[in-house]
Amino acid sequence: MSVEDRPAPAAERPDLFAKASRALGWSMASTIVSRLSTLAIGVALARILGPDAFGTFAVALVVLLAVLSFNELGVSLAIVRWPGDPREIAPTVATLSVLTSTLVYAALYLGAPLLARTLGDPGSTGVIRVLGLSVIVSGLVATPVALLQRAFRQDRKTVADLVTNWTSALASIGLALAGNGAMSLAVGQLAGSLAGAVLFFVFAPQGLRFGFDPAKARALLRFGLPLAGSSIVVFATTNLDRVVVGATLGPTALGYYVLALQLASWPVTVFSQPVRAVVPAALARLQDDPPALRRSFLSAAGLLGSVTLPACLLLAAASDALIRFLYGGAWQPAAAVLLWLGPLAALRILFELCYDYFVVLADTRVVLTVQVVWFVALLPTLYAAGVLGGLQAAAAAQFAVALLVILPLYLVALRRSGIPPLPVAARLGPPLAGAVAVTAVALLVARVGAVDLVVLAVAGATTLATIGVLGFRLRHVVRDLRTVGQPRAAG
Repeated sequence: MSVEDRPAPAAERPDLFAKASRALGWSMASTIVSRLSTLAIGVALARILGPDAFGTFAVALVVLLAVLSFNELGVSLAIVRWPGDPREIAPTVATLSVLTSTLVYAALYLGAPLLARTLGDPGSTGVIRVLGLSVIVSGLVATPVALLQRAFRQDRKTVADLVTNWTSALASIGLALAGNGAMSLAVGQLAGSLAGAVLFFVFAPQGLRFGFDPAKARALLRFGLPLAGSSIVVFATTNLDRVVVGATLGPTALGYYVLALQLASWPVTVFSQPVRAVVPAALARLQDDPPALRRSFLSAAGLLGSVTLPACLLLAAASDALIRFLYGGAWQPAAAVLLWLGPLAALRILFELCYDYFVVLADTRVVLTVQVVWFVALLPTLYAAGVLGGLQAAAAAQFAVALLVILPLYLVALRRSGIPPLPVAARLGPPLAGAVAVTAVALLVARVGAVDLVVLAVAGATTLATIGVLGFRLRHVVRDLRTVGQPRAAG
């Protein structure tokens, strides 16, 4: 084991958290810039293509996300928490990732017609096959991306991600204007993946080396297979709504649903994903200090809640005005879906942090158990809601299961790991109160009959002010995160 890859002793942790802070800053900046730029492009594509073509692409995207959840069997994640030098396993990880991703795409290509029919849109077969080529690209870049994450090189990842997003978006718009329909989105997505892959290869060239060590391969599969199995269940749970909506209500309804889901994912993408790109690697180096690990988890939960809860509830409270203003009246049915998906996004952010925490603890059974229970509880509830109540009922069922079944399960698991529910509630109480205030203001402005732009401006300003107050209140928590594990002065 090389010195630099051993669990960080206390004296080294200030440097660790300085690196993590810089990486988080880069990741957050990248995500915000990317989301702001692609929002405008997404609005343009939605207006150009309409709900029908957008729904066909959504069918293919569900399939792509399914295979991406397990295509490299979870072995690349081992690089992030490998106790030794990650370069010693990189060639084996690269070989396993590319091999399994290629096999997965072959199966996807053959099964595309059946998958398209199952999801209610037989015409999406070609789109699935083209979009599915991104699976092979994902296998190729899995090792370089993990190595960059391990080294906290979010600055380089930022550049690659921005190139990916812009290439994808611009290619999609050009093809859509040329009349290529849903296929324009598939080709654009693939073009973006390829452009980003080139940069990942340049930024982490050691990730391109192939090799195979049977002993390391066995160790990697022992680590990765439970995570891959968990990821499959996670995908099945988080995408079951799209499968049910597509199969029971058709691609047009799925287009409305996916549009609302994309808006609801804004807080997840802007706040949660950058944190998830950094926190697991930082927490993994605190495995030798469980009290510090638990404190860092609670601090991260409080910070995430402060910025995401007000934003998520804003999406719900201002859903009608937001959909009309951005996408036009043709997309108005998506507003009733966003009403429930906004609060659901807040719960998902907390669940994702819990997921990463238990992965760091190497307690993957907790993650798998929760996901299995979630799927079993959600399947009949969601199907009945979708068939009997339509789009809004399906979204409401999602939120109800997450709140009443999954949240208690995670709280129980956290208590068993040494984090009681009361400290979690104490960290999330003030953000929840702020989010309720944001909701009240948004609903009040909408009720007095203000135009959509005024509703969004007032509600948005209230949300930013609330986040600012909560962030100022937690400024000491940021300092604590930077200094967790520092040796105390003698005496």
